[in-house]
Amino acid sequence: MRKFIFAALIALFALPMMAFTAQAKTQFAVFAGGCFWCVESNFDKIKGVTETISGYAGGTMKNPTYHNHEGNQEGVKVSFDPDVVSYDTLVRTFLRSTDVVDDGGQFCDRGDAYISVIFTMDDEQRKLAEAAVADAEKALGQKIVTPVRPFTTFTAAEDYHQNYYLGQNRVLTRFGWIKQADAYEDYRKACGRDARVKELWGKAAYTDGKMTN
Repeated sequence: MRKFIFAALIALFALPMMAFTAQAKTQFAVFAGGCFWCVESNFDKIKGVTETISGYAGGTMKNPTYHNHEGNQEGVKVSFDPDVVSYDTLVRTFLRSTDVVDDGGQFCDRGDAYISVIFTMDDEQRKLAEAAVADAEKALGQKIVTPVRPFTTFTAAEDYHQNYYLGQNRVLTRFGWIKQADAYEDYRKACGRDARVKELWGKAAYTDGKMTN
């Protein structure tokens, strides 16, 4: 009986340590690439990504909202397990999922709020991101305008923006009174996101979870 109690106590105290180890392993990355619904959808399909949060990145405004986030870019905070997917892979995939030669926005969404940006958490991420941008320039033979900036702020967007591409509620859109997930698909197609990425990157393009090659 004593052995059983002792073993149970060891298991009980081990649980918090196991949880701490799992938390310590998680790393974070922040990317802006136009509409955050689309960026979130892209990253959710990558093995090793454990969570994505749509939000507003890089600005100084307190409590930014969807209708007022001046100085911020629509961005996504990505939690990932570095034992499964590396930051280098994430940043290179991100570059191949955006229009990295467009500095006026992304696809049909125009303006500073929609430009592509790589926000880095530390020097290691910065070096990897800069190397990935340099390699992308060589691959395309064009100047990459996506800046690499140090991470400053990130504010989660309103709840209705999270996992928007999966939503089953009906919404009134220019496409009609349809399910949110269908509205997202129609928007993505009408915006020309995947078509432009394929045009720019060819076989190296990453479009909503799928490499074109």
